[in-house]
Amino acid sequence: MSDTRRRVKVYTLNEDRQWDDRGTGHVSSTFVERLKGISLLVRAESDGSLLLESKISPNTAYQKQQDTLIVWSEAENYDLALSFQEKAGCDEIWEKICQVQGKDPALEITQDPIDESEEERFEEMPETSHLVELPPCELARLEEIADLVTSVLSSPIRREKLALALMSEGYMKKLLQLFQVCEDLDNREGLHHLYEIVRGVLFLNKAALFEVMFSDDCIMDVVGCLEFDPSLVQPKKHREFLTKTAKFKEVIPITDSELRQKIHQTYRVQYIQDIILPTPSVFEENFLSTLTSFIFFNKVEIVSMLQEDEKFLTEVFAQLTDEATEDCKRRELVNFFKEFCAFSQTLQPQNRDAFFKTLANLGILPALEIVMGMDDLQVRAAATDIFSYLVEFSPSMVREFVMQEPQQTDDDVLLINVVIKQMICDSDPELGGAVQLMGLLRTLIDPENMLAPTNKTEKTEFLSFFYKYCMQVLTVPLLASTVDEKNCKDHFQTAQLLALILELLTFCVEHHTYHIKTYIMNKDLLRRVLVLMNSKHTFLALCALRFMRRIIGQKDEYYNRYIVKGNLFEPVINTLLDNGTRYNLLNSAIIELFEFIKEDIKSLIAHIIDNYYKALESIEYVQTFKGLKGRYEQEKDRQTLRLNRSVRHHLPKTWRTRVEKLICGLFQPKRIAYNLRVVCVEQSNFSSVALSSDLKHLIGYLHKTAMVGLVDYPDDEDEEDEDEEQSPRKRPRLGS
Repeated sequence: MSDTRRRVKVYTLNEDRQWDDRGTGHVSSTFVERLKGISLLVRAESDGSLLLESKISPNTAYQKQQDTLIVWSEAENYDLALSFQEKAGCDEIWEKICQVQGKDPALEITQDPIDESEEERFEEMPETSHLVELPPCELARLEEIADLVTSVLSSPIRREKLALALMSEGYMKKLLQLFQVCEDLDNREGLHHLYEIVRGVLFLNKAALFEVMFSDDCIMDVVGCLEFDPSLVQPKKHREFLTKTAKFKEVIPITDSELRQKIHQTYRVQYIQDIILPTPSVFEENFLSTLTSFIFFNKVEIVSMLQEDEKFLTEVFAQLTDEATEDCKRRELVNFFKEFCAFSQTLQPQNRDAFFKTLANLGILPALEIVMGMDDLQVRAAATDIFSYLVEFSPSMVREFVMQEPQQTDDDVLLINVVIKQMICDSDPELGGAVQLMGLLRTLIDPENMLAPTNKTEKTEFLSFFYKYCMQVLTVPLLASTVDEKNCKDHFQTAQLLALILELLTFCVEHHTYHIKTYIMNKDLLRRVLVLMNSKHTFLALCALRFMRRIIGQKDEYYNRYIVKGNLFEPVINTLLDNGTRYNLLNSAIIELFEFIKEDIKSLIAHIIDNYYKALESIEYVQTFKGLKGRYEQEKDRQTLRLNRSVRHHLPKTWRTRVEKLICGLFQPKRIAYNLRVVCVEQSNFSSVALSSDLKHLIGYLHKTAMVGLVDYPDDEDEEDEDEEQSPRKRPRLGS
């Protein structure tokens, strides 16, 4: 068998019964030694990689649909489809499949899986029974036809035979003509039978039947049949909705009649699937797979046809950005683009890339900047959805646009600031829009997607831009709500918004290091955040605590010194003490914070023990604070040992005894440093100039390892007075 190569798209059906595009390539049929048989191979047109390798199994049921589709299942929940660019290519591969299976290429399905008893029963039937014999298409025979259609649904072979029979001699159109007769005569019994017939025909899952049923002259009769469900007292009014209530709005007139017909058809078929047909049972789910495919490929075709119409998209954008366009017209244009972007998700990756690049070139981002600032909530919601499609497609494209804005506009109307303000001003009590916008901001500032090799400076440039122009806008509600440390604004919706902002700031601490650190220090931001520990809303107090926990988790001494200098553990410890012995999430989170510190952060351990241990030592239901005290004592012993070793190494024997006594009696390095000066001056004949390099090295070591600087004790006047009496002149200070 010679190879044939045709351009195709490869699709797989996901768990939600939606088709996922796996790429575009060229298909061939060839013998694969590893699979021991003729197989379908698809190699990507971009790089030649293998998109599909599927052996043509003798027992697999292949279906040919809409002249350019071949669909089959390779496992219980793994459906595949090849969508051909040309009908000729589809026909050729179909012939190869049928040749391997020994089937007639005129069929649209090679076979269906059936059980052994059914197979034996049909093998005994004469060969002349190729089709199911249908009763005459008459009013009196409708019940018989309905019973026949219902009876074949459990048998794959009989479904196939019935489908072939229905497609012969225009039988389906004759049935739909009977619907008009029954409705004119108000023949409810006949209408109920037609409901069962049409529903059963849809469950035959045949694309060729769908082409007839969903054509312009038949589809409304199909909808009419499905109105007369026997289980309902009164028929539904689906046709009235589709023809009178549902309005087809052309934001710009569509001149292509084929495109108009395809849009109408897709909307109506989607309505049949989503609204009219009942939710299929577990046993019926696969019966409508072809209907799902029909809708999917219609949407692909609609987007492709619109993309190819350059005049149409240009005119849409011209009106969208024209200041003279009325608000109602702009609303329709935005809703059109929202649906257009949603349909574009059905495109293959290359075409989807071209689609969004086309929108970007036409000016979608400046247009969104305008409409997202409008008062109309529906317009803003639709614009947010469009913006989310763009961010998901290419965060870099959005970042590139916003970084060019400061050269052209004021800070207040920058696109990202517009997004932030919309998040802050969300009127939804549940802040649904704010949550969505916060997710988009997080994507835009995430360094993980700033690694494009084409622009290595993107991360630095964009983060500098964001912290210069946007961060102050994001933190306005937080700073405004924490002016008063004792009485922070505390109504529920504000608390929800602050929690969202803190979540984003916590993300920044973890991923932005330098920029966020500078911002926190300059704004004293952690102190303001910790005001929220007083909130009556526990979730907000937890968000504030999580922000501090993430800062401490960086193990950055700049942060540690900032916390120590500002006494920023005080609100956390006050919250712990106010919580008492209640065992709750807040208590556990605070205890976990101190457990983390206990592991290795020496400067914070010393600060906590020196300043807060008296308040914490009574807490005995956990061993956390006793553990902190133990780590503090261990570090004290290690410091003493290090100092003694340094004294032995650097000082003359005549100095060692007194200095070692000082070290043993005084743990705090500043006391050691002060008293060491006394020894140094005395031993060097009161001349600081005569200090040896070894001694200077020791003092430098003390300065390096000290928990505080080498400074005099301001409160140790008695000791200084005693030393001054022994010294003929005041001792000089040692520079740090």
